[in-house]
Amino acid sequence: MTTRMIILNGGSSSGKSGIVRCLQSVLPDPWLAFGCDSFVDALPARMQASDEGIAFAADGEVSIGADFLALEAAWREGVATMARAGARIIIDDVFLGGSASQQRWRTALGDVPVLWVGVRCASETAAGREIARGDRVQGMAATQAESVHKDVFYDLEVDTTHTESLDCARTIAARVG
Repeated sequence: MTTRMIILNGGSSSGKSGIVRCLQSVLPDPWLAFGCDSFVDALPARMQASDEGIAFAADGEVSIGADFLALEAAWREGVATMARAGARIIIDDVFLGGSASQQRWRTALGDVPVLWVGVRCASETAAGREIARGDRVQGMAATQAESVHKDVFYDLEVDTTHTESLDCARTIAARVG
């Protein structure tokens, strides 16, 4: 079955976005890219720091509320519909709920063929990237480095601690059927 979606899961500053850009370059067919950051950016401002939306604590903890979950479910369904209509899609996500987050994707996607990819990065390395980026709450990378992978099933894992995004993308591209 031909892969219609590639879902990358990893903590903040693990290198997912760089891999996505490289994948779009090395894969022979055109692939659309969507990520949790663009979803959050699309939320109304009032939901970007609220109990019902998404909130970022000073220590890097992220909490999500009921309104966020409802809109995220609708977004997933829309992405799944595009994949069923023939679009090839790469998702850059952070499974804050570990396996429960993956299950929400599985439910939305049904029989859409997916390549599940875990993007790992040593927490110290991700924390350094987080500081260099300057657009994240410090502590988020360290908090998420392992927790987002809890009980998640992957077809493939890559580690960006010492491996460049392009090399990771080539490894992933080799598994796309």
